[in-house]
Amino acid sequence: MKTKMVSHTLETPPPLTDAERQHLAELAARPDEAIDTSDIPELSDEAWAAGVRGRFYRPVKQQITARVDADILDWLKSQGKGYQGRLNAILRREMLASLKKARRA
Repeated sequence: MKTKMVSHTLETPPPLTDAERQHLAELAARPDEAIDTSDIPELSDEAWAAGVRGRFYRPVKQQITARVDADILDWLKSQGKGYQGRLNAILRREMLASLKKARRA
């Protein structure tokens, strides 16, 4: 028996059927009080304050070829294993600082 591989990405989700659209419209029309949340405990302000955003986020890695000055590469490698991760961390720190600076402007 042959099977057909189907895949979707966030950019191209599968189209909704008429039945799915109708079901979503019915759910959207319901008042919040009509939704049974008894199996989901409400979180306190303390619980929200202790939350960590992006705790399980793992960015997708992309392999590149980059030319780096030899002394920089030697310095990164002299720190021990994981020089590529350190290079990524340095670049991320600079990216975040730049984004933060741009928001203030």
